[in-house]
Amino acid sequence: MTDVIRRSTADPTRDADRTPDVGRDLRRRPGRVRRSVSRGSIIWGFLIPALLLFTYFKFIPMFAGIRMSFHDVRPFLGDEWVGWANYAAVLGDERFRSAIWHTILLGVGGSAGALVGGLALALLLEGSSKFLWLVRTAAFLPVVTATAVVAEVWRIIYYPAADGYLNAGLGLFGIEPVRFLEDPSTALMSVMVVGIWQGAPYNMVIFLAGLAAVDRSLYEAAAIDGAGVMQRLRHIVVPALRPALTIVLVLAAIRSLRVFTDVWVLTGGGPSGATEVWMTRTYSLGFERNEVGIASAASILLLVVTVVLTLATAAALRRRKDA
Repeated sequence: MTDVIRRSTADPTRDADRTPDVGRDLRRRPGRVRRSVSRGSIIWGFLIPALLLFTYFKFIPMFAGIRMSFHDVRPFLGDEWVGWANYAAVLGDERFRSAIWHTILLGVGGSAGALVGGLALALLLEGSSKFLWLVRTAAFLPVVTATAVVAEVWRIIYYPAADGYLNAGLGLFGIEPVRFLEDPSTALMSVMVVGIWQGAPYNMVIFLAGLAAVDRSLYEAAAIDGAGVMQRLRHIVVPALRPALTIVLVLAAIRSLRVFTDVWVLTGGGPSGATEVWMTRTYSLGFERNEVGIASAASILLLVVTVVLTLATAAALRRRKDA
């Protein structure tokens, strides 16, 4: 007991040293809280305006469209509840089923062509030459150009007379003028070419980012081992581009169902409905025939199919990657 008292009196700062530590912790905590609160306030200060705009222009119209899809929309007379009748009318519309088939053909063909074209451009324009940036910029111009402008330019190129730009070139080989956009047998393919021409440079940028991560020593080792171009492409390039390929396919699945502007400017869905797609048919129902409820049902179906297709594509590619 005497030893304990002696140690306490001999070292009076032992307990005193602990008290300032607690005080410092208590003094530091409010500062940390204030810093975390201020940081959170700054973050939400930037997010709230964007969320408000997103809610006003995205979520409110989406929920309004869901409501209208179950009503017979009658302006100034009041909407009438019809339940699933609008969805039945959409699925029972022969022209709408034809538009879905055209959308699938245009989406699959355009996505495949843009994928192959983007990969080819990426392989051709890969490198560190100081002049490649100019070529890449020129190749990327179709992406940053408005879709309506691109479609209008191609409509001029497709001019059906013999003195049209494309027909004049074909005439040099003795080919008769082709009515690209006026002939039902060639109209859909002509629209697909425009989509590929505009989509390939976008995929090129994604593939270039993937190719930049490939170790150049792998190419040298493959060349020393006698591997040819196709072997290097198969065993080095393609495995390295799998993440980029996932992104390209998911984006292609979304874009393929939402194609509208280029089809509408080029053909308006014609001739005789040969190029009518999901979005053009929805537009015609809502703004030309004033069947807003049916058009809303078609839009909601498009939203559901887009979400399901996107998730299915991402899941399939993830499963293949894990395998």
